[in-house]
Amino acid sequence: MRNVPFVAVEGPIGVGKTSLAAAIAKQFHYHLVKEIVEENPFLGKFYENMEEWSFQTEMFFLCHRYKQLEEIQHRFLQQKVPVVADYHMMKNLIFAKKTLKDHHYQKYAKIYDILIDGLPQPNIIIYLHASLDTLLARIQKRGRDFEKNIDPLYLQQLCTDYEEIFSLFEREHPHIPVLRFNGDQLDFVQRKEDLHYILERINHVIKGALS
Repeated sequence: MRNVPFVAVEGPIGVGKTSLAAAIAKQFHYHLVKEIVEENPFLGKFYENMEEWSFQTEMFFLCHRYKQLEEIQHRFLQQKVPVVADYHMMKNLIFAKKTLKDHHYQKYAKIYDILIDGLPQPNIIIYLHASLDTLLARIQKRGRDFEKNIDPLYLQQLCTDYEEIFSLFEREHPHIPVLRFNGDQLDFVQRKEDLHYILERINHVIKGALS
């Protein structure tokens, strides 16, 4: 499975992960895996009261992403079917560490380590980032009811957390390519030339990393 492309698209809320993952799947004929968001019954309550609902919210996401990784492993990668996902499992720890109380996080981290043991990890990662203004504008444009109560300070700190975790990841895993794209400069949804540029870079890295 090592030479089968498994691409993960990551970045903070509203940066365009699902849109880019769908474009990659269409361009390269990969199987698209999308994270479950709106189906999480705790998410609306979480944005209203993070302290009360953070543990339930994060456990729901963790369990569903674990099941998706199992499916990726057994139904696709073992059959040599390339996959692109609009998330990386590391996001679980980013959000959990930010929202959970320490005693809850310690339990969560132990469960996380148990679940991901032996499961496939992406061999190419795309990291999308953008300014707070860009993220807020895109969140407002897509109009999800449960996101209307997002605190801009929470979102800004989330961007900082993503930068820190990806800088650490790149140092600890230099063999895994990480492509960074700035969402303030590139609008791959509205501008075809931007999408073409991104897809060309991805194609180049895929060929180089897995050849």
